[in-house]
Amino acid sequence: MAKYTFVVLTNPTPGKDAEYNRWYNEQHIPDVLQARGFVCAQRFRLADTQMGGDTNKPHKYLALYEIETDDLQGSLDDLASRRDTPDMVMSDAIDLKGAAALIFTPVTEKVMAKDVARPRRAA
Repeated sequence: MAKYTFVVLTNPTPGKDAEYNRWYNEQHIPDVLQARGFVCAQRFRLADTQMGGDTNKPHKYLALYEIETDDLQGSLDDLASRRDTPDMVMSDAIDLKGAAALIFTPVTEKVMAKDVARPRRAA
């Protein structure tokens, strides 16, 4: 079975952070995980420390969903068919205009640091 990672970058509607987080955690993730092929999800908040020190980034939140299916389009169609129905209640606390959603397919197996450990190179 093929595996995919669904990457979703979002922000709350200004002034609705608490409502957005409550809805996303308690309503939206469980709704999405009912769609065919969606097996797990995890959310992240942008860390206060960033490479180069720039914390002015376009998205404050990241959700990663793992999808396992041999019919990716069917899974995405199932997800889309649920939107704005009792099976996937949306909230005005999410800024959908600025959201980004992308599907990635693996090009390698996971590489663990312990498996590639080697002596430091001289500078």
